Amino acid sequence: MTSPFASLSRTLGLSAAQRGRELSPTSPQHDGERFRNVRPRPAEGLGKTLKIMWNMIFNKPGGTMPAGALPVQPLTRAQLEAAPDRSAYRLGHSTLLFKLRGQFWLTDPVFAERASPFRRLGPRRFHAPPIALADLPPLRGVILSHDHYDHLDRETVLALAATTGVFLTPLGVGDRLIEWGVDGAKVRQFDWWQGANVDGIEFTTTPAQHFSGRSLFDGNSTLWASWVIADAGLRVFFSGDTGYFDGFRTIGEQFGPFDATFIETGAYDPQWPYVHMQPEETVQAHLDLRGNWLVPIHNGTFDLAMHRWQDPFERVTGIALARGVTLSTPRMGERLDLAEPHRGERWWREVAENAETIRAPRAARRWFACRDAGQARP
Repeated sequence: MTSPFASLSRTLGLSAAQRGRELSPTSPQHDGERFRNVRPRPAEGLGKTLKIMWNMIFNKPGGTMPAGALPVQPLTRAQLEAAPDRSAYRLGHSTLLFKLRGQFWLTDPVFAERASPFRRLGPRRFHAPPIALADLPPLRGVILSHDHYDHLDRETVLALAATTGVFLTPLGVGDRLIEWGVDGAKVRQFDWWQGANVDGIEFTTTPAQHFSGRSLFDGNSTLWASWVIADAGLRVFFSGDTGYFDGFRTIGEQFGPFDATFIETGAYDPQWPYVHMQPEETVQAHLDLRGNWLVPIHNGTFDLAMHRWQDPFERVTGIALARGVTLSTPRMGERLDLAEPHRGERWWREVAENAETIRAPRAARRWFACRDAGQARP
């Protein structure tokens, strides 16, 4: 039986912090206390953190959540099993499903209703996943970029544990899985520039500029990373979460060119420029990587910033067009061919336009009602 102290330690991340310190002799990314970025993250005092929290809670602008339903293409296990190799599906946020060599790989699995440690608090999904967790086919592996709640959901991982062959993680993240009950024999952890060959597919952990932690007590106790996936002549890049940094150019030189790059474009804000990219930086990162098709992710599922929910799509579309970058914007659940993705439709515009159409008559009715009551103002 688990002791109350052990349970509390897991909740607060105390054991993760201790394991992180134990990894310090083995990783150049560790300073003896915490993992760090190549370019040190500027110190942010308590005052700035509290201001950001205040703005997120009390100063949210309108439009950060869609007013209507998002178009989601439902998936079945039979459809996935019949799909050709080198298929990819966005299931939401940064959760991607790849089919390679007849087997399935899932990135940053979050099927939870909220990206939060709480069941009734925190950012809630805009849409249901295109396929229920229980309906997924057995996975050859899960690929994790870091341990934040919108990228690593405990209940999702535990539900997948029995039917997943291997979990590939940055240093320390795998220890969390083992502590939760995942079989340690299935967990493989890597520092930057390390990796593994699984059934002929090369997976390499590459740098990112971000941070980690699941409580106030375990900040940067585990490593964060991006990933390179190479299957014979196919090369795919998965960014995880990251700010813009010189590492993209280095990754492009060592592993590029890439057939497709799945790069974060969402949850950005001038208040936290170091850990998430503006859309202009997303496009530049894709160019640094020597990518062919850009697929923007980390958007369209959770309200995690101050921008309108559709802004990441609108902005990156315009920037990509101006810079000659081929962009793919599939609906959630829509199949992509990794070697030759299609452009997709501007599906978010229809959602936004429908919401405006619904709101406009209501606004007009209110205005005329005021006039009738003698309350209208010029």
